[in-house]
Amino acid sequence: MAKWRRPACGFNVEVAWGIRSDGNSDVFGAAYPYDGGVQFIEAYGERTFLPGRGLFGIKAGRYRTPFGISSGSDHAYNGFLRAPLIRYDGYFALSNSFLEQGADVIVGIPRLSVEASVGMPADVGTARRRSGVDTVLRGQGAFGPIIVGVSHIDTRPYQSPQFARGHAVFTGIDVRWMRDGVQARGEWIAGRPFDGTTTTGGYADIIVHRPGMGPMSAVLRAEQLSYEAPAPFAMSVQRYTAGTRIRVLDRLSAEIALIHHTRPLPQRRPTSLDVGLTYSLRRD
Repeated sequence: MAKWRRPACGFNVEVAWGIRSDGNSDVFGAAYPYDGGVQFIEAYGERTFLPGRGLFGIKAGRYRTPFGISSGSDHAYNGFLRAPLIRYDGYFALSNSFLEQGADVIVGIPRLSVEASVGMPADVGTARRRSGVDTVLRGQGAFGPIIVGVSHIDTRPYQSPQFARGHAVFTGIDVRWMRDGVQARGEWIAGRPFDGTTTTGGYADIIVHRPGMGPMSAVLRAEQLSYEAPAPFAMSVQRYTAGTRIRVLDRLSAEIALIHHTRPLPQRRPTSLDVGLTYSLRRD
């Protein structure tokens, strides 16, 4: 006879504030918007049931769009100061500032699960999708040190309705591997930001923190983005990042990254140096 274990439940609220002197840049936009003002990011309640060896969870409220490697901690605290090109506002793909106002259900077993989300856009940042119903489907499996996920989203464009018609539809695959202080991960997506166009691209990261490195972690990233549209709007770009994250004090860290891209982007210079300080205040 299957036995139900006590359900886990909770409520999560996340608030962010940020501002930058140059609005025409994607620096410091890895996981949070920097367009001024205090903003609610996530505010949801969730409950998880474990019937026997199974898994059933439900979440309702305002939460990050569950497409690919999407949690804030996956992008904000690892040493990268910019979001991947396929996840940043304005690059005809997705955005780490996409949020859903709706309900999310996950079913499966601990190593294999399927997730479905239905809601309406509640985005922050500069890329805000038009009103409508969004659906996101995601399957994920864990195989030893490897986690593999497949995601699909059908949503509304964030570009102007004067030229962006139809739906934004993307399918993606993501892979993560970790062992002995080394994490390798990546995502690849393909789809359309609106009718008559195509966006493909992805990135691969390596994050290294070995015992002999002390308070330092090393990060490397290579990425590609191709946006196919009528001339002269098409774009193809590669970007490369090498950097480090240094824990200065218990809650204070410094991030330094050298970035090079192959054609003009909003940051204007093909090569740039990012330097940031992060002080974390957390209460669980």
